[in-house]
Amino acid sequence: MVSRRSLIKALAASGAVASAPTVIRAKDGGRALPNILWLVSEDHSPFLGCYGDPIAHTPNIDALAAKGILYTHAYANAPVCAPSRFGILTGCHPESNAPAQHMRAMANLPMVMRTYPEYLRSLGYYCTNNDKTDYNCNVEPERIWNESSASAHWRGRPEGAPFMAVFNHMTTHESRLFGPKPVEGPVTPDQVRIPPYLPDTPAMRTDFASYYNLIARMDGEIGARVKELEADGLSEDTIIFYYSDHGGVLPRSKRYCYEEGLRVALIVHVPPKWQHLCPMPMGSEVGEPVSLVDLAPTLLSLAGVPRPAQMHGTAFLGSETGKRTGLAFGMRDRMDERYDLVRTACDGRFRYIRNYMPHRPWGVYSSFEWIAKGYQSWDEARIAGTLTPAQSRFFGRKPYEELYDLRADPFQLTNLAGDAGQAATLARFRKALDAHMLAIRDNGFIPEGEPGEGFAATRSDAAYPLRRIMTVASMAARCEASNVRRLAALLAHRQAVIRYWAATGLVILGEAALPARGALAEAVAREKSEAVRIAAAEALAAIGDAATALPVLEQAIAPGRPIPERLMALNALDALDERARPVLPAIKAIVDDENDYVIRAARYLVAVLEGKFRPAMPTGRPRAAGAPAGAA
Repeated sequence: MVSRRSLIKALAASGAVASAPTVIRAKDGGRALPNILWLVSEDHSPFLGCYGDPIAHTPNIDALAAKGILYTHAYANAPVCAPSRFGILTGCHPESNAPAQHMRAMANLPMVMRTYPEYLRSLGYYCTNNDKTDYNCNVEPERIWNESSASAHWRGRPEGAPFMAVFNHMTTHESRLFGPKPVEGPVTPDQVRIPPYLPDTPAMRTDFASYYNLIARMDGEIGARVKELEADGLSEDTIIFYYSDHGGVLPRSKRYCYEEGLRVALIVHVPPKWQHLCPMPMGSEVGEPVSLVDLAPTLLSLAGVPRPAQMHGTAFLGSETGKRTGLAFGMRDRMDERYDLVRTACDGRFRYIRNYMPHRPWGVYSSFEWIAKGYQSWDEARIAGTLTPAQSRFFGRKPYEELYDLRADPFQLTNLAGDAGQAATLARFRKALDAHMLAIRDNGFIPEGEPGEGFAATRSDAAYPLRRIMTVASMAARCEASNVRRLAALLAHRQAVIRYWAATGLVILGEAALPARGALAEAVAREKSEAVRIAAAEALAAIGDAATALPVLEQAIAPGRPIPERLMALNALDALDERARPVLPAIKAIVDDENDYVIRAARYLVAVLEGKFRPAMPTGRPRAAGAPAGAA
């Protein structure tokens, strides 16, 4: 086995860390390394008593918080499991290694991105995972863990070995709301508070109450695991982390870049033997933002190892804590069958959001989340015309930028991006988000499946001129008709990713893109990048040339084509509403496809075009003359 000192020296020599620290020994002469226990809940915003929720029944987690550290502003890097878990595993933002930022993708994990269990095993830890993985990359769980299974446990370790054990609790997962009956427990529908951005419907209240009752069950599971640790006589040797992998699962939480989707619970208990590794006493609350991307470097810091250079996170415990930025960053890209590109930053007081695809509404139908009765009732209220402006906003066109004062507006209803009084705050967040995206070499601007994705391919400005790409993408997303000729000219740029964002900008402009008709037709005819061609076809159809555009989209959805191309084309056809009708036979031909996301998108689109479902028409989106709002 490689010693910790040898590993640190090797890492330092390779440039992975800056220097080799002194090996830490506990002051009482105990083992050099603490045990670490991670207790993880799924899809869980901090609806907990210790976070101030008056109707939560969470005595076990509350007790852990009372004798631990409670982080009041902890955030996931993504509001959905697979990208979030990539960040937890590697300490790196998934958008730095595309396609890891998309929901259910298979990114190539480069050699430089070692996972935290690999580091810990090199130090002598016995590492177990029980049992969810969902890492969004080609890492093999059996290679990085000593054991990853439903029976994995610290009890399988060799005698005397320190352990790092992860237990994932699925009880609060979104799918647990999909049952035919409400989840019974201590909370009843009449007790819950419905946020003002949601309609107060019986189904919504039932989902909220069921969610609280699932949390109460999960709390019991957390308590049982802590008691198991105590029964084994390991409490004084073990640092316990409790956290949730992202927010959720009620409407406008999971998958969305608001507090409800990104803010998570995070509690750490450090026993007296190891409190020299903790900068504050137990029972403290920490208000400075921390990210789940910080977890991997924090584990290494607890073992005395500096943060490897490739990790984006910063340790918040241990001997190697780093200087914090005071910000937590997040993202949203493809969520199941729906494409989007959102970046966000939060300092605990303000949340800034940048929507690079404002033409794709928040509330576009997404089949999995719409299984929940709460989502269905929200949509039914939309169709019935009973929503308030705050509730109907979800189904509309997104602004390019959003800025919310979380102290004054905890539900994020009043967008301050256009408020002159917040100009300095807006400028600060713009600068910070740009700097972050450049620092991590954000790959998200490359269409999924296109050449050039991934960590290694995007390190060079020659291959991936990120600053220029961000400038063009921002110009596209701002939806300013004065830029139409500039965007049209960029359709001839040598870089495919620049051409893609030029075409997307023309999609966003809708009928205002009419002066670019010739350039779009040329792109549809000659473009080699399928992603650019699909975007150009959507823009061309939106300005009235469906005869040229629709055959391109029909070809792109055909069986045998790459899945990202098919999904991009299905998203485009969905946005075209009634104008997509000539492609209906081709769409119907793929409703039983081999790919689940293709099936979901195709079946929904068939239902819309056959008048069985009435879709939302995003407010402010240009509509072709005579196009209906949707079938009844």
